[in-house]
Amino acid sequence: MPALLLLLSVLLLPSLVHAQDWSAFEPEILRHFQAIVRMDSSGPPDYESKVAAYVKSALEAEGIEVKVFAKDPRRPNVVARIRGNGKKRPLLFMGHTDTVEVQADKWSYPPFSATRADGYIYGRGVTDNKQDVAAGLALMLRLKRLKTPLDRDVIFLAEAGEEGQVEWGIEYMVENHWKEIEAEFCIAEGGQGTRKGGKGTSFNVATTEKIPVPVVLHVKGTAGHGSVPLADNAIGRLSKAVGRIYDWQPPMRLNDTTRTYFERLATISPPEARARYNGLFDGARTAAVQEHLRINEPFHNSMLRTSVSPNMIEGGYRVNVIPSTARATIDIRALPDEDLDAFSAELKKIVGDPSIEIAARPMYRPKAMPSPLDTEAFRAIEAAQKKIYPELITLPYMLTGATDMSFLRAKGVPSYGIGPLVDAEDIEKGFGPHSDQERLLEKELYRYVRFVWETVTLLAGSTPRP
Repeated sequence: MPALLLLLSVLLLPSLVHAQDWSAFEPEILRHFQAIVRMDSSGPPDYESKVAAYVKSALEAEGIEVKVFAKDPRRPNVVARIRGNGKKRPLLFMGHTDTVEVQADKWSYPPFSATRADGYIYGRGVTDNKQDVAAGLALMLRLKRLKTPLDRDVIFLAEAGEEGQVEWGIEYMVENHWKEIEAEFCIAEGGQGTRKGGKGTSFNVATTEKIPVPVVLHVKGTAGHGSVPLADNAIGRLSKAVGRIYDWQPPMRLNDTTRTYFERLATISPPEARARYNGLFDGARTAAVQEHLRINEPFHNSMLRTSVSPNMIEGGYRVNVIPSTARATIDIRALPDEDLDAFSAELKKIVGDPSIEIAARPMYRPKAMPSPLDTEAFRAIEAAQKKIYPELITLPYMLTGATDMSFLRAKGVPSYGIGPLVDAEDIEKGFGPHSDQERLLEKELYRYVRFVWETVTLLAGSTPRP
């Protein structure tokens, strides 16, 4: 028996030491995270400059190679690199330093306080996307300190302008400094672990995303007195067209990501939901299932097809004046492989009025095809998930929104979106990204940093790994 206990202690010692090592690192992770959350990077006057300076300083203090690139000095992009032996092409880890604005009076805690309360950290950007900035910083510090052997360079990009101003960030870097961030794979925001009712369910990995294609309908009519209705009333004609668009369901079309998503989702769902998701692939049942998803699961419905949503309508300025013009803006989120010319032609048929002008606004993110599931990167993410989040199952999924990964995918770089574990109920309660109570479980911040470390060292590290 003593010999057996000795053997067990020898076998368990490395994992115990590793766990203690991470526990000792957690206060530093928290310190960096709180520091960058406390910096307002939502807009002028400082934009992302203070966060970028902080990240640059922390990296340089460890002797890590750092460069800064900026179209505007207030909007810097920080690029750090730890070099490997060159056996494989680089890996890029990316996080954005900007956030959306806040309405401070609606917050229970000051939005730039990084307050710790009830196991959570509250503040603007704690889930979008300063957790990735902190994770990227922690990753680079740890790689450097442990002198981790690497088969590929690891690049960390702390970028500006993700929140709708890509010309300062990823677009600028891709167009002007591509060689500084060129990589075989990219890992960035866009996914997350999910917990419902306190029980972990899935770890969603974003392998593709829909393409934002805003379209404006413009109608011209005859102006007149409101007491004399006119047949060519601009608002009336526009309303009919918008109604037809609202009722339109473009056809379902699955890709490898969404097909795998629903197949795997079925395996972890209750019996009724399992039958429903499996029914998507059954020709006799799919129409009824799609209608159920349209009404009851709008996110899943949007994953099935190019979506159209009338979101803005403008026209008129007095109740007794018939306006001569009216317009509506339609938010189209196209599937990655959508033929936009053919879709535009179909939209004109749905509108059904050749006198209505249909104009597409400029696309601010490029069209890009899904990242493959059969890659070294996706396998590393799955393996890391099984180790760090053993209670979850990896689900590749398609974002209905947009991220800066589209720029990398358009350059041929397979890109995968990840994120920390969050409570599904938080979105319903108003605690999610862009909300007035944005929060993240503190223990999940630490677990996420470990997950990033595990993924990156599986993908970039030489054997044996620390």
